[in-house]
Amino acid sequence: MLRLYLRFYVALMASLVLLGIAIAIVWRLAGGPMDQTGVTLSRVIENILPSAQAPASEQEAALKRLSAGLESDVTLLDADGRFIAAVGVPLPPPDAMPRHPLSFSHSRRGALSKVRLADGRLLIAAVPIKFSSARAVSHLALIALIAAIGVAAFPIFRQLARRLERLQHGVDSLGAGDLSARVAVEGNDEVARLAESFNRAASQIEALVKSHRTMLANASHELRTPLARIRLAAELLKEAAEPKIKSGLEQDIAEIDGLIDEILLAARLDGVQMPEIIEELDLLATAAEECARYDDVHLEGSPQKLRGDARLLRRLLRNLLENAERHGSPPTQMRVSRDGDFAVVRVWDDGPGPMQDEFERVFAPFYRRRDAHAGTGTGLGLSLVRQIARRHGGDARCEMIDDARSGFVVTLAG
Repeated sequence: MLRLYLRFYVALMASLVLLGIAIAIVWRLAGGPMDQTGVTLSRVIENILPSAQAPASEQEAALKRLSAGLESDVTLLDADGRFIAAVGVPLPPPDAMPRHPLSFSHSRRGALSKVRLADGRLLIAAVPIKFSSARAVSHLALIALIAAIGVAAFPIFRQLARRLERLQHGVDSLGAGDLSARVAVEGNDEVARLAESFNRAASQIEALVKSHRTMLANASHELRTPLARIRLAAELLKEAAEPKIKSGLEQDIAEIDGLIDEILLAARLDGVQMPEIIEELDLLATAAEECARYDDVHLEGSPQKLRGDARLLRRLLRNLLENAERHGSPPTQMRVSRDGDFAVVRVWDDGPGPMQDEFERVFAPFYRRRDAHAGTGTGLGLSLVRQIARRHGGDARCEMIDDARSGFVVTLAG
C-alpha cells in the first residue's frame, strides 16, 4: 500500500498530467495563436515575393527588400530544394522537408528559421524571423510546468506526512503502554491541533492510570492488614474452633489472598511499565515442573526454546492447570509443540470443557462458567493467561478438540 504522502503526490501528478493532456487536445483541435501567427507570416512573405514562376533575378531583388535591415543570411529555395536566390552566404537546404509552415533547425551558423510558403518554396534565414514550432514549444512548456510543480510539491507533501507519521508513532507508543508518549506540536494547522488534542488526551489517560494504580496499591495494602489479623486469629483458634469451621476460614483467607495477587498482577500487565526479566528457557521443562505440582496430569511434547519472563510463563501454565483441576475431569492433558514461529501449549481434560458460546467469554475478567461452584477460583485465571500470552507475542483461545470436547490453546512467540 502506498504511503499517505505518496498517495497525495501521485494524485496531484495524475491531475496535472490529465490537465496537460486536456490542454494538448484542445490546442490540437482549436489551434493555437502561435500556429496562426506562423500561417500568417508565411502568407505575408508569399505576398511580398513574386510568384514561383518569376525570373530568379526578380525573386532575388524581392528577397533583398524583404531581408533589408536583418543583417543575416537569407536563402530562397524552390519546392524541390533547388537554389533560387540568396542574400549573404547561401544557406544549405534542409535534410528533410518540414511538415508545418514553420520549423526550427540548427546548422554550423547557429539556429536557422525556415518558412514554408504555400506554393512550396522555402525561405531559410540565419536569424529568428518567426516563432519556432508553436505546438512543440507549448507542449515543452506544459511539461516543464508540470515537472516544476511536481518538484515543488513533493517536499510539501513529505513534510506533512512526516508530521502525521510522528503523530502515528506517538499513538502507537501510547497504545503500547508508554503513558509518557507525547508528540511535538508543529505549525498552526489542523495537524498541529490534532497533536495538541492527542497530548491532552495522553495526559488525562496517564493521570487516570496513575490514579488507578495508586488506588489498587492502597487497596491491596489495606486488605492485607485485616487478612493478617484474621489469619492470626485463626491460628489462635486452632485448638478451640471446630476443624470444619477452621478449614473453611483458612480456605476463605487463601481465596481472598489469591484474588488480591491476581488483581494486582492483572493491573500490572495492563501497562508496559511492569519490569520484566527476559531469559531463555525450555517451555517443556518449565511445564514439567508445574505439572509435578498436580495429581493426574499427563505431559507430552518436544523441547521448545523461547525467550520470555519465566515467572509470568509459570503463572500462565499454573492457571491453565488450576482451571482444569477446578472445572474439568481428570486426567488433565498438556502438550507442548511447535507451529512455525510459535511455541504452542494445549491443555484439555476428560470433561466437556466450555461450550462454544463461551469460548471468548471465559477469558473475560471475573467471568464464571455456568457449571462453576461457589468458591471455585477468582474468575481472573484465564484472563491472566491471555494477557501473559499476548505479552509474549502470542494469544490464548478455546477450541474444539475431539468427541465434542473443548480445550485451551496458547501460542507464544519465540
